[in-house]
Amino acid sequence: MNSTSLNSKEYNAYYQPYISTLGKVDLLTCLNDDLESFSTFINKVPNEKLKHAYDANKWSIAEVLIHLLDAERIFQYRALRFARKDTTEIPGFDQDLYVPNSRANERSKESIAEEFKAIRNATITLFNSFNHEELTSIGNASGSKMSVRALGFIICGHLKHHKRIIEERYL
Repeated sequence: MNSTSLNSKEYNAYYQPYISTLGKVDLLTCLNDDLESFSTFINKVPNEKLKHAYDANKWSIAEVLIHLLDAERIFQYRALRFARKDTTEIPGFDQDLYVPNSRANERSKESIAEEFKAIRNATITLFNSFNHEELTSIGNASGSKMSVRALGFIICGHLKHHKRIIEERYL
């Protein structure tokens, strides 16, 4: 299953830039490839830049990284609920509350990289457990229909999007 097999009814248009940034990729390959490459990326961030924000009212690199971890956990949870046919609508989350309460700037890049690996391994295990029917299951989150497989691609695209921003604006 690759990202180009998704149709626009499987996710809110808000997520289109994340999915588009992937091109044609296989979901499990993308999840697995990012496991090592993004851990390496985190560890290569210079210590003196970790708490750096490129402008006033922007997140630091550490805050962006923790935002990625929080979002991946939330998208995992949504995928699990939808795969299990839970039709209860899931409310959105306020990333602007999560970030300042994450204490990201108190973290080392090593601890962030370790946590990323744990979360991504859990994501890979979860998505490996889904069959075709579960991957194409639809639920409702933040007022929009979303498929399990779209959530997987959103996880990959969201990470790629923020990695590019870190590279272009912070490093």
